[in-house]
Amino acid sequence: MMLSQIVRPLVDTQIRRLASSQTTYSTLVETIAKWLSYLGVKARVTHLANQSGQIQVSLTVDKPNTCASDDWQQILHNLEGQKSVSSLSAYNQIVPSQRSKLQRLFAYLIQTSQPDHKTNLNVITNKLNKLNLDEFMLLGIRSALRVPQSIDRLIKEIDPDVVALALPQAVEIALSDRQLNREAETAIFAMLKAAKSGAKSY
Repeated sequence: MMLSQIVRPLVDTQIRRLASSQTTYSTLVETIAKWLSYLGVKARVTHLANQSGQIQVSLTVDKPNTCASDDWQQILHNLEGQKSVSSLSAYNQIVPSQRSKLQRLFAYLIQTSQPDHKTNLNVITNKLNKLNLDEFMLLGIRSALRVPQSIDRLIKEIDPDVVALALPQAVEIALSDRQLNREAETAIFAMLKAAKSGAKSY
């Protein structure tokens, strides 16, 4: 069972608790830190504000328990002097052959999470729009959707760091309907295993 299938009902319960709380600020500070802890992230909320119908949050994040000290220090070092980089530019830095495999991987996840994808173009469009990818990437995914994809072959051929980069959006695709079928679950676990098998910076 995917962690999200356990966490999501718990989060729903906590949301209802927040709605009825008389100490919303302090309760939300505690709750957000708890949500992140489910992922093994140690964080402290330093600021909350209601802004245009959304909650603006500032955090300080400590080294996760599962993160090696050398890796954490390298992350901190890499952050110094760097500006924020969007996921779009990160994908654009992937070599073309790997980018093609990534497009096929996203296509496979859409195929497995939406069995009638060939006839439900609205569902496909909604899933693709949520990925926040450039048009070149989207065209490749649409093309890959026309033929069956093999997760076993893709996982063997794709670079572990490319898999790691794609994991958040892969999970978003798989859970976009708040359901997870066996094929999509198998694919996500295969991606997790592949992402842990190696590391190289793009």
